[in-house]
Amino acid sequence: MTEHSSTPGTSRRVAVVTGGSRGIGRETAERLAADGHAVVVNYAGNEAEADKTVAAITEAGGEAIAVRADVADETEVAALFDATESTYGGVDVVVHAAGVMALAPLVDLDLDALDRMHRTNIRGTFVVDQQAARRLRAGGTLINFSSSVLALAIPGYSAYAATKGAVEAMTLIVARELRGRDVTVNAVAPGPTATALFLDGKDEETIARMAAQPPLERLGTPRDIAEVVSFLAGPAGRWVNGQVLRANGGIA
Repeated sequence: MTEHSSTPGTSRRVAVVTGGSRGIGRETAERLAADGHAVVVNYAGNEAEADKTVAAITEAGGEAIAVRADVADETEVAALFDATESTYGGVDVVVHAAGVMALAPLVDLDLDALDRMHRTNIRGTFVVDQQAARRLRAGGTLINFSSSVLALAIPGYSAYAATKGAVEAMTLIVARELRGRDVTVNAVAPGPTATALFLDGKDEETIARMAAQPPLERLGTPRDIAEVVSFLAGPAGRWVNGQVLRANGGIA
């Protein structure tokens, strides 16, 4: 566990952000900190990037620590939540942004890549949601990440979209399983967003074509998505529950 933190507060809300070292996860961690949350930045392997996220939060006056955990490992995820509770006293917001993507037509996709996506995207969501369901305090919220590729049905995305279909199913059911807990459960489904996960392996022509597709005629940004997460995690989003919000500029 890497820590750069002021004296932990006991009154502020506490957020855990998986995949918080890069992209949408990092932007979300910084936004939730700006909203007043103490933030636990989870990372899988890139400690240096996680430390940069924590440093950005603390330099802006917020509180944050970085904790390594493989989201698909139930023991490590339990330890992540233990560290959160021991440092900040509880958990109010869980944003599960960690995910992996491998693209190929179904007929060509390597089954090892399918298994890796299944482990991180499906098992990882199940493991993180288990701990969130057990530990979130009243008034809390769980936010999973799906993808607008489910609605777009883009060739080459069959395996990835299948994992995100599983995420949506879990999200809608967990929302109902937490009846009586005063905990909301939703998923955010970004469209094409300018992150390394999306941009890697695509040529400029492909990126430009996809950027032109939404009526707003641009790619999303991590900040666009972090704003949606901030809404769901805050008081204005309390009546939104058991939903998938497609934050995609109107592409689908």
